[in-house]
Amino acid sequence: MVSSPPGAAAAVARERRIGWLCAGFVLLIWLAFQISGRLSVRQALTPWDVAGLRYVGALAGVLPLLWRRGLPRLPPFRAAVLVALSAFGFPLGAYVGFSLAPVAQGAVILFGALPIATALLGAALFGMRVPGAQLAALPVIAAGILLTAAQSGLAGGAAWGGDLCFLVAVCCLAAFTLLLRRWAIGALDAMLTLSVWGLPLYLPFWIWVLPSHLARAPLGAEIYQAVVQGPVTAVLAMFLYSRAVNALGSGPPTLVAALVPGLASVLAWVVLGERLGGLGVAGVTLATAGMLAGVLGPRMVRRAAVVGQG
Repeated sequence: MVSSPPGAAAAVARERRIGWLCAGFVLLIWLAFQISGRLSVRQALTPWDVAGLRYVGALAGVLPLLWRRGLPRLPPFRAAVLVALSAFGFPLGAYVGFSLAPVAQGAVILFGALPIATALLGAALFGMRVPGAQLAALPVIAAGILLTAAQSGLAGGAAWGGDLCFLVAVCCLAAFTLLLRRWAIGALDAMLTLSVWGLPLYLPFWIWVLPSHLARAPLGAEIYQAVVQGPVTAVLAMFLYSRAVNALGSGPPTLVAALVPGLASVLAWVVLGERLGGLGVAGVTLATAGMLAGVLGPRMVRRAAVVGQG
């Protein structure tokens, strides 16, 4: 039996520690993204302003990389599709949604509906097969989303419109994820493409077409949103998530996403004073349980198979 050198074992352990550290920071950034998106309503910023500040911050954040690497060289059609889905579709849908609906609803739909949207789009577009454990978890997640939407109906107002915007956003993110894998585009090239082209394409509409309160919003709020939504969320989160996947595989980082609905709901209650009703609590609980089952189920099945073969 050949044993691994002590140095190799130490390197593997160090890599796993780095992976878990990156995954933890990604969780914090995802939570900040949602709380900040909802907070913008109280900062006198329109969703279109938050998106514009995101593009300004993202471009500023990647300037050192552009200086060293140059512009990303993706085929024009693929670059345009990725920009439409992830630079515009996902953030714009999320920001408009947060202007209409509480954080807990956004967290449940954005992260709870992601496995459903990815599975359905993957099966419809590419004939992808969904593992049995994940397939069984989808109805549980869907029930959680429906309960959360029912809470929106009881609350009245425009919250249901926010839910629809969240659904548009999550479908864009699911399509982006599938195409990123299908086209084998590296995370760094994808991130640079989104960061470079977002601002110049969006700026004319932001100046001449879209409603803006930028002139009367506090400067501190504008700087805060530009930093959180730009270099932190659009740039750093994508890099850290990719680093976590490289170090740990796809399972543990996905497990982090399963924690988002519950933690975001608690954080929104503490920071923003947004309390969940009974249906909302049940919806968050079901969606979280379904996501955890979908992530952990296949791993438990594989582990049981290995033990059975031994």
